[in-house]
Amino acid sequence: MVDSVVNFAVERLGDLLIEEARLLHGVSDQVKKLQTELKRMQCFLRDAERRQDEDETIKNWISEIRQLAYDAEDVIEIYATKVAGGLSFGAKNPFSKGKHLHKVGTEIVSINSRISDLTRSLQTYGLTATRDNEERALEAKRELRWSYSHIVEEFVVGLDEDIERVVGWLVNQDQHSRVVYICGMGGLGKTTLAKNIYHQNAIRRHFDGFAWAYISQQCKKRDVWEGVLLKLTSPSKEERDEIVKMKDEELAKKLYKVQQEKKCLIILDDIWSDNAWDILRPAFPTENTKSKIVFTSRNKGISSHVDPKGLVHELGCLNTEDSWALFKKKAFPKKDDPEFTISNDLERLGRDMVAKCAGLPLAIVVLGGLLATKDTINEWEKIHRSISSYLIRGEERERKSRLDEVLDLSYHDLPCQLKPCFLYLSQFPEDSEIPKTKLIQLWVAEGVVSSQYDIERDETMEDVAERYLANLISRCMVQLGQMGSNGRIKTCRLHDLMRDLCLKKARKEHFLYIIGGSQQNGTTNVTSSSNPSDPRQTDGVRRLAIFLDQQVDQLIPCNDKVNQNLRSLVYFHDKKCRVESWELIKGLFKDFKLLRILDLEGIKGPKGQSLPEEVGNMLWLKFLSLKGTRIQVLPSSLGNLENLQTLNLQTVNKVSWDSTIEIPNVISKLKGLRHLYLPNWCGNVTNNLQLENLTNLQTLVNFPASKCDVKDLLKLKKLRKLVLNDPRYFEKFTESFNPPNERLDCLQSLSLRTDMLSFPDQTIDIEKLVLGCPSLHKLHVEGRVERLPEARLFPPQLSKLTLWGCRLVEDPMVTLEKLPNLKFLSGWEMFDGKRMVCSQNGFPQLKVLALRGLSNLEEWKVENQAMPNLYRLSISDCNKLKTVPDGLKFVTGLRELEIRWMPTSFKTRLGTAGEDYHKVQHVPSIVFFN
Repeated sequence: MVDSVVNFAVERLGDLLIEEARLLHGVSDQVKKLQTELKRMQCFLRDAERRQDEDETIKNWISEIRQLAYDAEDVIEIYATKVAGGLSFGAKNPFSKGKHLHKVGTEIVSINSRISDLTRSLQTYGLTATRDNEERALEAKRELRWSYSHIVEEFVVGLDEDIERVVGWLVNQDQHSRVVYICGMGGLGKTTLAKNIYHQNAIRRHFDGFAWAYISQQCKKRDVWEGVLLKLTSPSKEERDEIVKMKDEELAKKLYKVQQEKKCLIILDDIWSDNAWDILRPAFPTENTKSKIVFTSRNKGISSHVDPKGLVHELGCLNTEDSWALFKKKAFPKKDDPEFTISNDLERLGRDMVAKCAGLPLAIVVLGGLLATKDTINEWEKIHRSISSYLIRGEERERKSRLDEVLDLSYHDLPCQLKPCFLYLSQFPEDSEIPKTKLIQLWVAEGVVSSQYDIERDETMEDVAERYLANLISRCMVQLGQMGSNGRIKTCRLHDLMRDLCLKKARKEHFLYIIGGSQQNGTTNVTSSSNPSDPRQTDGVRRLAIFLDQQVDQLIPCNDKVNQNLRSLVYFHDKKCRVESWELIKGLFKDFKLLRILDLEGIKGPKGQSLPEEVGNMLWLKFLSLKGTRIQVLPSSLGNLENLQTLNLQTVNKVSWDSTIEIPNVISKLKGLRHLYLPNWCGNVTNNLQLENLTNLQTLVNFPASKCDVKDLLKLKKLRKLVLNDPRYFEKFTESFNPPNERLDCLQSLSLRTDMLSFPDQTIDIEKLVLGCPSLHKLHVEGRVERLPEARLFPPQLSKLTLWGCRLVEDPMVTLEKLPNLKFLSGWEMFDGKRMVCSQNGFPQLKVLALRGLSNLEEWKVENQAMPNLYRLSISDCNKLKTVPDGLKFVTGLRELEIRWMPTSFKTRLGTAGEDYHKVQHVPSIVFFN
């Protein structure tokens, strides 16, 4: 990990020399020399890190190297901050450049000298210079192989009998066995088993409603109840808002009633204690219900506490052959190639290593993910020796579990660029779904993703970061959460045991500290490891995650003497977190001027307050989120943040009083901006906002068309995502395109949304949109459309299309079914006609189809071999449609059918005794909503 710290320091110094040369005037030669010394030291670091657990001297050197790299950053950035202050305030500023120039020069010379001494010590101690440029190049080349093609579905081996047994209990047992427990130690596959049961055809046919909830150690009943109720009822937006506003007692009562009225299956995953169930119990009926609950838990004892009549299924370890089968699926991703064979030597080594995993599925898949990155027999032998030495060493010291040893080895094998990316996940709460987009923006802002990205491949740092995340998922270090409609990662999460490892390594490496929130690491409280009374715990803190209570009277506990050289400050909190006054934030701006990340998302302050003007002191700030804070006025000093990459000003409510923020016309000064999220509405602006200078901008959400010239968007050539929410300017925007010169070649996601109660009457020219944005993957359009362009004019990679309020006269399916990569199609009032046809071989890739508000549709025909990959179909508010198409019986892959707000006769025909049931009898899940 210290290799990553030094590597980042080297790159950071290089960036400063290039981008902030004016601020380093007078010390640039010393900085260049410092960069050279750090590069020389890197050659010895890999061997040093490998041996630090064996030798206390090397361990101490590693700690000193880390601190020296941090000191180098601090000295230079503090000096540059003072220079910037002098340049800004002129002669009146008390900053004495000559005095500080001499001081910083002396400090850099001292650091250089110490680094040089340490490098000689490492060399004379017999450490090998393994970290040369050739090895770096090889590692980088290997890392480039990882892509989405390596992300595969969760492997299931050896669980067939378990699945059959539990499914039988749930479907065939009477109401007296309404609870099933899946128990076993961590890493045995309890969640994997529950997921497979949850999606079984027999389960989907038997139950009417489904919900899954992760139960963290800090069980929050409100989050669980609300999440389960929303999944069981799939409410409209108005109903959802009503649920969110309910008191806890009302919420529990409603959820209780739903389980009595419907036959529901609820998975409560990873429940820890009797107390957790006591907290949740009021919302779950124990009698007069056909609904059932599946618990997964490491604690078998809670089964008798919840319901002594419940059925218990205890998972065991995999046998030898199942273990080997699971390992092969992960370690040999080319196994589906008929020409691929496993050599005798690899099988011998593999089987021996798998045996050391003791039949634990998590250990097996992590080991397989590690070895999937190794191409040669020598590399396999190296891992074989490592895993053997780990287990031997474990017997000499209190013997850690074999699972822990495999996880530990998987961390140590990570390339240096992936270690900080992994450790960065330690700050996120247990069981949280981590949004990919935000995670990547944080990685880039922090600098844990190399700034030396591949320009030849037309890559951005965000592209590199996404590959890093895909790599971690492929290695089974990180779990895949949700996938987007375009087949890319949307969220990720950490297995509890992997999170324990992540927390442990983050503490050991002084990478990140957590205050509050009682975030647990096994039986060890993380907050105890961040004890402010221990100077070693606070002096080196670079990143701080703080868990706030609902009422906040201080943003950093006053008894925590956190180092002022903090680089990252991220807050986590309950939904109703409130701060007494935004005056509290002044202290952050004053004390932590080297911050790169400040995430205040969701911390609500008093209505109508301004962000303090001291924010302009944050010279190095790269990520600032004020999303949902209810700050309504921004100061002009915001324009000082020249290094800002991500600025999030989004408001939560779309049409309420706090959906508007007054923004001074200084955004154009933030030329480093890559991602800009504006509020739904921008308040009074003296002059129109100037955004055309933001040439690095990739994301622009809620473009304020009434405050800007929409034609200026065409100057943002790197733009990848664009959201416009003012329908008065949709037509002007589409008319601004004049291909091939006037277009947005990099734009991948475009949304023309309206917050109005009805769709706008202005006509939108889809043809001009798709010709002006030839790289689109996602297109969302709300408004009138006279006709669709020919299929050949759509971008070939378009995977998601949403058309709301288009009211097309001609059947849209004639065109849309020819789009080769379309996977998601949603239409509300998309078509005004009476007849719609999906032709043979049409929609070859479509997986999700949602038809809503087609008020005139009377007949829908689906020909044989149309929509061969359709998985989910939703039909809503199509009141003249008498029945589903006959051709649905040929869509054999259809797994989910949702019928919402349709006439009773339509639903009756689809019932098990209905005349149309034969068309959908192969669909496991058919759900009706009123």
